[in-house]
Amino acid sequence: MTQRRNRWILTGAGFAAAALTLSACTGGPGTGGSGGSGGSDGDQEVTIYGTIVDTEAELLEESWADWEEETGIDIVYEGSQEFEAQIAVRAQGGNPPDLAFFPQPGLFTDLASRGYLVPVSDGVASNVEEFWSEDWASYLTYEDELYGSPLMANIKGWIWYSVPAFEEHGWETPTSWQGLLDLTEQIRQDTGEPPWCVGFGSDAATGWPGTDWIEDLVLRAQGPDVYDQWVDNEVPFTDDAIAQAFDDAGQIMLDENYVNASFGGVNSIDSTAFGDVSNPLVSGDCILSHQASFLEGFLIDAGGEVAEDGDVWAFMTPPYEDGGETAVTGGGELIGAFNDDEATVQVQEYLSSAEWANSRVELGGVISANSGLDPSLASSPILEESVALLQDPETTFRFDGSDLMPSAVGAGTFWTGMRDWVGGSDVDTVLEQIESGWPTGE
Repeated sequence: MTQRRNRWILTGAGFAAAALTLSACTGGPGTGGSGGSGGSDGDQEVTIYGTIVDTEAELLEESWADWEEETGIDIVYEGSQEFEAQIAVRAQGGNPPDLAFFPQPGLFTDLASRGYLVPVSDGVASNVEEFWSEDWASYLTYEDELYGSPLMANIKGWIWYSVPAFEEHGWETPTSWQGLLDLTEQIRQDTGEPPWCVGFGSDAATGWPGTDWIEDLVLRAQGPDVYDQWVDNEVPFTDDAIAQAFDDAGQIMLDENYVNASFGGVNSIDSTAFGDVSNPLVSGDCILSHQASFLEGFLIDAGGEVAEDGDVWAFMTPPYEDGGETAVTGGGELIGAFNDDEATVQVQEYLSSAEWANSRVELGGVISANSGLDPSLASSPILEESVALLQDPETTFRFDGSDLMPSAVGAGTFWTGMRDWVGGSDVDTVLEQIESGWPTGE
């Protein structure tokens, strides 16, 4: 799921198309464990394996090119759609890469717990302490030992809105969940039309946009402790806390008065492709939609200007209460090392530095939670806003819940449960069905 969603942070027509292609950029290197081995012209070579492909992979190569020249270390990157399946196979077979970019904390922790990853150097640990929050560090820690460093990040939970419609009617962005519900009703009264457009459609992954709604609401209503217990199944889906999130989301998504602008009623949510909401948002036929920062690329493709004074802008899903904590969900990559060779350590220390974060973000399309990142380098206003949120010490960050759950749930029963829910199944039945996907003993 991470590949489908977290890679779609790129903006603009070319970037959106490249991110959606997701074909492997190479089938070559990355099988070494050869941090100290000689590359061409006697340079040292460090191999990296990850999910980042196509245009983004090319930008990665560009981001560290100057550093390679300065140090004489050749970074050889391999991107693959099969990363999640292959990284453990390569580790078990004794031919892992030197470094890997993990899109899922669970997979990272699994390999750390099995002794395949090595604890970080003092330099990497110092960078993580200086540039990232404790929330991020927690995803890299196993049995009180730090095994990795963050790389890039993305933010979910944006509520996109029609700027001209807001200006015409004098609507204001809400500061609480109840305020969002009140705004929804006000728009309905003022226009006589459903305010929201919602799409769950994503081919075989249909349903995942609904999981993002639930994750946002669990985190905001119940707080990070309950959220953490939920993704570990210590708080099951059948718990009242999770049912509340479904009921709250249902106040919008199950109300025929509020959805589905320009597509039909509630029964059209499942058949509407998630990116298709961009067209009515740009035209003003839809006023509100909930989606991650990558929707910007679709909006631009639809001919819209994404800016506070443009066609479409966004505000973050508000806290439950006025003045409540700022909490966001999102994703990103975690860097793990399979050896502590000198060159491997040097590369990881560089990639965990503010120097690399600024180098990559300046090239466009992505952001980082690195506090040493200059937000003005972000390639669009919405990405700059995202950086500001991630750098705010008052922001609580949590990884996308479905990416933290076993795939049988997070990319299985949770997706199908969301489809059943908007299809008319009662919430208790849906929650029992989702919970049934948990592997025995987890």
